[in-house]
Formats: sequence, structure tokens, C-alpha cells
Amino acid sequence: MLGARSVLVSDCQVEPRSSLGLIRLAPRAGRGVGRQKGAMDFTNFDPELITTLQGAQKITVLTGAGVSAESGIPTFRDALTGLWANFDAEKLATPEAFRRDPALVWGWYEWRRAQVLAAVPNAAHVAISELARRVPQLTLFTQNVDDLHERAGSTEVQHLHGSLHHPRCFECASPFSLVDSTFEMPAEDGRLSPPQCQTCAGKIRPGVVWFNELLPQGMLDRAFKSTSSSDLLIVVGTSGNVHPAARLPKEASRAGCKVIQINPEKTALDSVCTWNVRGKAGVALPALVNCAFL
Repeated sequence: MLGARSVLVSDCQVEPRSSLGLIRLAPRAGRGVGRQKGAMDFTNFDPELITTLQGAQKITVLTGAGVSAESGIPTFRDALTGLWANFDAEKLATPEAFRRDPALVWGWYEWRRAQVLAAVPNAAHVAISELARRVPQLTLFTQNVDDLHERAGSTEVQHLHGSLHHPRCFECASPFSLVDSTFEMPAEDGRLSPPQCQTCAGKIRPGVVWFNELLPQGMLDRAFKSTSSSDLLIVVGTSGNVHPAARLPKEASRAGCKVIQINPEKTALDSVCTWNVRGKAGVALPALVNCAFL
């Protein structure tokens, strides 16, 4: 096993903290992303990895779109289909888009919420919930805006990018309650007028963090503190291309936290991870938990 910490400083160019709160997409990982360390598959776990997992007193888990994708939830990188085939997801996920056409943006997010309501948690969601019951302390941060972790049994899930299920007023930020049983589908052009705020009569917006918006500072601070103070960080199904979440494994590793990455493909995070496990989250993560604790 090659040690990751010895090359971290040269591999990681940390941006000023003031810029870490903005969500942005980095270019896709490609050749030259960095050296791959400790790559393995879920049939050949490094014994040191298993020992580290068994002995960890404090674990942080960070999940990305790849976990929800295995439940059929499209990622932002996926091409839109059907009604939304002619739209760019990244251009719909901005405050400017909502100001320009609130019905179109609300309709798209309600379509996404319908997909989530029809989906079910997969084996990776269940494995994380099971792991939390077998270790002294586990904190779960997710970049996903669905509720599949909660439905799999995880509690106190920290949603870095907000939630489709907790909208708020665009003007005054008052929370708004949605009733899943009364879901309304968008019209043929994709538009659906957003509800009206009961406090200020403003338009209700999706409860997610859009591009060009800051993550809630308290949430971001908790994420950096948790990852940097943990014995072990498990990163599952994230490309390492969405910032500031992509900085979490890098800063955690610099602080001495060992990092396990589970992903079927190479990512921009490979060079900072102690172990890179190649495989789908719904297969590799249950196998890892079973190997360590059953």
C-alpha cells in the first residue's frame, strides 16, 4: 500500500476559504488527474483497510450523486430526457433562471422530486445505515438532495446542497411544507407555477443550493470540522468535481484522516485517498461492511 500523505501538499492546491462556499463544477477528471493509490476491487480488500474500519472511533461519510444514481436518480452529468431533453440542467439550477422563469424552474424540480418519490433506497444507503449502528460515531454528509438516506434508516443526515423536500420562500426564506400525496405534474411545456409564501406572498423556490449560491456556512463548517477530526472518511459515489465538497477529502487527508473512496471509475480524488475501491456503491459498500463486521 502506498502512503498518500507524503504527496498531498503538492497534489492539493487549496483555494482561499472565502471561495469554498460557492458551488461550482470543475472539469471532468481525465488523464493527468494524479497518481492512483491503493486501487482494489470489492473482492480484494486490503487487510489494513479492514483493520482501520474496525478500529475507527469517529467516521465521516460523504456521499455523492453516484449513490442515488444506483436508485435510478439521474445525475447532473446525465443528459436530460423526455420533456426536458432540450434543456441544460446546469442552466436551470441558478437564482437567475428562477427570476427569469420561476414556473419552468419549479416545474423541473417538481419533476425531479417525483422521480425521487418513486425511487427506493439501494444497498449502499442501507449499508451506511448499518455501519452507523456498528461504530461508536458516524456523521453522514451528502451532496444529494433526495431523502433516500433517511428512508434507509440514517438519522441526522447533513444535506450539503439542501433538499428537494424542504422548499422555502425566494424572498424571505420562510420554510414551506410540501405534501407528497398532492404532487402536481408540470404542464406539457414543463412549467408549473410555484406556490405562494404564506408569510410575504413571495414565490416558493426549491430548497436546494443552486450554482452561484453559498452553502449554509454552519453546514460547511461542520463538514470541514467533522472530516478533519475523524479517524476515517469514506467517500462514496462522488466525482470530486463539485466544489466545495470536493475539498473535504483533501483537507481531511492533510489533517491525518485516512480516506476510503468507493467509485467504479477513477476520479479527481484518487491521488488523496488512502484506498481506492473500484466498484458500484451498492455492491462494494455492503461488501466492505460485511467483511469488517460480520
